[in-house]
Amino acid sequence: MPWQTALARHYDLHGALAPLPGEYDLNFLVTATDGAQYVLKVMRPHCDPALVAMQCAALEHVAAVAPDLPAPRLVRAANGEPFVAEAGRLLWLITALPGELFATFRPHPAALRAELGRQAARLDQALAGFAHPMLDRPLKWNLLQAEWAMAELPAIADAGQRQLAAEALAAYAQLHPALLALPRIPIHNDLNDYNLLVTADARGQFTISGLLDFGDLCAAPRVCEVAIAAAYAMLNQPDPLRALGELVAGYHAVWPLSAAEIDLIWPLVRTRLAVSVVNAALMKQQRPDDPYVTVSEAPAWRMLAATATIDPAIAAARLRAVCGLPISDAAARVMAWLDTQRGRFAPVLGRDLANAPVVSVAAGETPLPQDPFGLTEAEAAVLAGPAQAEVCIGRYGEPRLIYTAPVFFAGSSPLAERRTIHLGVDLFASPGTPVYAPLDGVVVAIENFSAPLDYGGMVVLQHQTPAGDPFYTLYGHLDPICIGKLAVGQPLAAGQLFAALGSMADNGGWQPHLHFQLLLHASALAGHWPSVAAPEEGDWWQAVCPNPAALLNLPDAAAAYRPLDPAGLLCERRRHFAGNLRLSYAEPCTLLRGWRHYLFDEWGRAYLDAYNNVPHVGHAHPRLQAVAAQQLRMLNTNTRYLHPAQIAFAHELLAKLPPSLSVCFFVNSGSEANELALRLARAATGGRDMITIDHGYHGHTTGAIDISAYKFNHPAGSGKPDWVQVVLAPDPYRGPYGNDGERYATAIDAALERIAARGGRLAGFIAETFPSVAGQIIPPPGYLAAVYRRIRAAGGVCIADEVQTGLGRLGTHYWAFETQGVVPDIVVLGKPLGNGHPIGAVITTAEIARAFDNGIEFFSTFGGSTLSCVIGREVLRIIDEEGLMAHAAQIGGELLAGLRDLQQRHAIIGDVRGMGLFIGVELVTDRATRAPATAAASYLKERLRAERVLIGTEGPFDNVLKIRPPLTFDRAALEVFLDRCDAILSESFLARQG
Repeated sequence: MPWQTALARHYDLHGALAPLPGEYDLNFLVTATDGAQYVLKVMRPHCDPALVAMQCAALEHVAAVAPDLPAPRLVRAANGEPFVAEAGRLLWLITALPGELFATFRPHPAALRAELGRQAARLDQALAGFAHPMLDRPLKWNLLQAEWAMAELPAIADAGQRQLAAEALAAYAQLHPALLALPRIPIHNDLNDYNLLVTADARGQFTISGLLDFGDLCAAPRVCEVAIAAAYAMLNQPDPLRALGELVAGYHAVWPLSAAEIDLIWPLVRTRLAVSVVNAALMKQQRPDDPYVTVSEAPAWRMLAATATIDPAIAAARLRAVCGLPISDAAARVMAWLDTQRGRFAPVLGRDLANAPVVSVAAGETPLPQDPFGLTEAEAAVLAGPAQAEVCIGRYGEPRLIYTAPVFFAGSSPLAERRTIHLGVDLFASPGTPVYAPLDGVVVAIENFSAPLDYGGMVVLQHQTPAGDPFYTLYGHLDPICIGKLAVGQPLAAGQLFAALGSMADNGGWQPHLHFQLLLHASALAGHWPSVAAPEEGDWWQAVCPNPAALLNLPDAAAAYRPLDPAGLLCERRRHFAGNLRLSYAEPCTLLRGWRHYLFDEWGRAYLDAYNNVPHVGHAHPRLQAVAAQQLRMLNTNTRYLHPAQIAFAHELLAKLPPSLSVCFFVNSGSEANELALRLARAATGGRDMITIDHGYHGHTTGAIDISAYKFNHPAGSGKPDWVQVVLAPDPYRGPYGNDGERYATAIDAALERIAARGGRLAGFIAETFPSVAGQIIPPPGYLAAVYRRIRAAGGVCIADEVQTGLGRLGTHYWAFETQGVVPDIVVLGKPLGNGHPIGAVITTAEIARAFDNGIEFFSTFGGSTLSCVIGREVLRIIDEEGLMAHAAQIGGELLAGLRDLQQRHAIIGDVRGMGLFIGVELVTDRATRAPATAAASYLKERLRAERVLIGTEGPFDNVLKIRPPLTFDRAALEVFLDRCDAILSESFLARQG
């Protein structure tokens, strides 16, 4: 290849060349003999040297002023020149950058668009000091010169498409004078999806790793850079305005835009799309067989069509809002005027609200509705009431879980976006309370929404400031009969009575109240008049509907919800808690509510809990609430006193176990239970030495850590005590003996020999019956029978740690040891027994209990408290009466089948294993070698968290997905879980890992 010879002659570089795509020029990826990579650019014949000189100079300028920007570096030729001539063409060399093209990379989350906005702003800042004569050349892609496309519209054959492009270019013609008036700087001018590289790390963090192709560099207003980058970042997005806002907000955060610039972005985005499709039509005529010239044509047409009906004023207002600016100049003036008039408005309910108490319906402050997906009539009737004053205030901006009307959620995923943020102030008062106009206004809307949990009667008034700026007030939950006397266009004077509060039927079934809302942009709401917003769009809707406290003659803070500050919580946690008390996930969750297998954050967003086995029968179970509340009203004391609750709990627990296990010890946790099990084993045998499974975990107390290889073998651990012997985990997938349980058990023989060699005496063997921390392992058949036989022959006792696997989780068996056909001497249980209440249990034989009864009292102050016992007993009853064990078998089987189907389609899944709702998915980079895909497991966990699905990772290589949800996990949850996993497993990062 002549270009290899030229590369060697001019750059003293030797290596392989691979072609890269390009519109006019030749591009080659150069892989040098030392492994370094470059891009050789071979310009088209007769290319203007000044164009190449400009690009080279720009790259060197960026490298000098912003060396951390992900832009290529120019590699000068051996003679020191930025480019050279060869065979009638100009050649130049740049460094290659890592990553995948934005166009093919998946996914495109909000964070990536924001990152693109930030990098675009940083690039523009870096280029601002660059100068070159070629910046002002004629260029069809310069949006200052886009009028050329209007004359070429006939090249578009389809009349409907031609009209779409014409409309976008007509809007451009109107804004062109304003665009020409803006300052010009050098901009990249072509940050399209094929000129960007993206990388992701194992924590699911996305980075723009390459800003490529400076060939369209020109002088233009920086808002053109934003619009061009956005036009391509929006392609194929279901919500174009939101996608645009994410990019614009990222740019604005680095280099703030003026309101005037922001207002031009939407029409410029559509202009760029129109220019692109016109150019594609022309290029198809000239080069019909070149796919490069139409690579973005189809998605550009789709985006032009999807955005054609969006009001440009609404688009401009939304972009201002995401940048933290008033949605319009008039809106800023309105809010300033309202603030000056605070205290002068007529009382909306005819009385002073200064001392009105605040009532809360906030997601993190009230347990109603108990089921956040279904507010009951009984719950609605007690929301925010009964009021203890004539008027009570419900706060603006409060996140609420009460908005569950089927009209909004029918057929949608439980994790779908949901309206939670209250956009008005509620004034709770008696039905029939008069409602007055706070200032002069005109009736512009009257509605009577009779649907459950909606407005009832509603009126919207238009007002004007003395400067003539309009704004609106909305009044909901009015008596429909009363407002029937009003007419659209009717004027109202300040203080004029015009409505009355409706009954509970007009208030969604809950306490009568006035929903009072301020609107700064009526066309954004007209026709649907939303009173609540989804958290994902909270900034926009709160900008349109700001706090109306001024109109109520109140300080803003008196009527506003004060949101939690997760960043502040994190800071305080780091100040007051040890660093090794870790949080799950790179972006921690702030969770305030739970229900069954869902959790809810501070904004009421739902998370699917596929991880937490401790709430065994589901988060916030009403039956547990009831028995706990009743017992706390009566007595909570310890086992030094007789109480029937302790006996009843013991009877029901022992009824689930083999007859030989007949004595209970109640403690506060699984860790304390394993500590006690260790003491029992030593008392029964007179021995001290223990045998345990590699990577096993039994708790955090001193004794429990000593028998937990997961802890003591950690690089920072204290190491294995001399009285502990570790044996190979019986892992059929990764272990050396496959599914041969007897061969794994032979490790016990060697461990017994080591104990004898050190002059020790065996106390017992302890293991998680199905090793969970070791990777959700299902031991081979016969394994425990072979182990127990050897242990008992050596005089030891057998301890089954059932904290993770007991109580019906496996579906087919109540206890994991039953699946192995064995009966242990000691069984250990932990907090799942109390559904999260701090309780644990040790159940053993009468013989072992007698050996432990050596005259020294055993006592755990609140182990087996009356409260713990009634809760534990109720958990057992719930498992039985709600059929949760059979449910775990059914759903677990379907989930395993779904995961195995994913395994067939995603090579990164090496193994799927489990029983019931105890499931592990092992990720590997190579199925043949079974090399662990640790980074992939971390990425999947973090990406699922971003999709609001919670799982964990375990195993010696931390490459096993741990799936062990509450036993309420149902088919809807299963479908969401499999859908999210499938989508993420198809993403670029994982595709490369597998």
